[in-house]
Amino acid sequence: MFLDKAKIKILSGKGGNGVVAWRREKYVDKGGPAGGNGGKGGDIYITATEDMTTLLDFRFQSVFKAENGENGYIKTQHGRCGKDFTIKVPVGTIIKDCESGKIIADLNENGKTILAAKGGRGGRGNACFATAQKRAPQYCEPGESGIERTLELELKLIADVGLLGMPNAGKSTLISAISSAKPKIADYPFTTLTPHLGVVKKENGDGFVVADIPGLIEGASEGIGLGHEFLRHVERCRFLIHLVDISQEEPLKNYNLINEELKKYSKELANTYQVIALNKIDSVSEEIKDKYFKEFKEISNDVFLISAVTHENLKEFVHFISAKTEEIPKPIIEIEVEEDDGAIDNDDSSYNIYKVDKHLFVVEGGKIFRLANVTDGRNTEQLYRFQNILKSMGVFEALKAAGIQEGDSVKIGHLEFEYLI
Repeated sequence: MFLDKAKIKILSGKGGNGVVAWRREKYVDKGGPAGGNGGKGGDIYITATEDMTTLLDFRFQSVFKAENGENGYIKTQHGRCGKDFTIKVPVGTIIKDCESGKIIADLNENGKTILAAKGGRGGRGNACFATAQKRAPQYCEPGESGIERTLELELKLIADVGLLGMPNAGKSTLISAISSAKPKIADYPFTTLTPHLGVVKKENGDGFVVADIPGLIEGASEGIGLGHEFLRHVERCRFLIHLVDISQEEPLKNYNLINEELKKYSKELANTYQVIALNKIDSVSEEIKDKYFKEFKEISNDVFLISAVTHENLKEFVHFISAKTEEIPKPIIEIEVEEDDGAIDNDDSSYNIYKVDKHLFVVEGGKIFRLANVTDGRNTEQLYRFQNILKSMGVFEALKAAGIQEGDSVKIGHLEFEYLI
């Protein structure tokens, strides 16, 4: 099964919390603070690989998480950093941030990698806060949260040659004849429901990739049939093979119809060089072959009479398109990639205030919640520092705006205190 669009959710690792600890050794006078720092959370990377040709894997797994950093330890031991996580996608994958709508990457080369979500920083232990004036800090920092994002993946196949034609023109038969690909072949329209890739071997041992695109019909550029969904896969091809079934009535009309759909979809695609292959010559008379060959010769110099079934003239045809792949360079497709702030923007200082009942207000927010988690309600110094941070973040002003009165209670995480003016 071929899948060329997928939506995934990623979450980088949370940083570990710092700790409050003290050095207590028999022969060390006034040991001092010894709380270690938390480890950094794991990053999430996305890399392009030639080992994949479809996004099918993301149908079965769509959520990816990096490892969290460990909390700090006593004796100023730092917590272990979380392991990074790398997501592999096929070459030719475009990545879009669902929230901002920005295209953040075009992974058009093997091994090309982007940072999709940076892991949270580890919190500092109390040993980091010791100064000459404050030798025994009673507080530490929480680790930073990871970054959560929803991304859309869209695959544009990287092929050298695109194979176009009406339904039942013989594209699947041709690609199976010139490569080792084994697409489904049957005598009814729309046998091919998904693009197929075939590698054609050259005489020098090298090879080139041919993409068999599902049949186009009139109105494909507007979304009718299958063609519109897959036209984007031929935008990066060096050139096109236009396969025409000359056993059908009015093959020239069918040829022009597909070219009109290409023009409607993309001017660049319509101007892409085409080799015309008149197929199924084994099922028509010599008179018909000569007639259509002359008609198409008036359109292009590069016209071939072939039979994908009997392999007639295929050797000369493959030799010609092999030479063309060396002659025609790959088109440069400029996809505007915008600066990706979402990979490193880890500001979660926003918060919400809820009035639970007449005299109880609850404050929720990522940074505030983590600060509360590393604050000991029995330690006056830690509480004093926590309230100073709340004041600097504007929490007390927001509580006033929410209608809090003196004597009401405020709950943040496991901490609950009385509000005094």
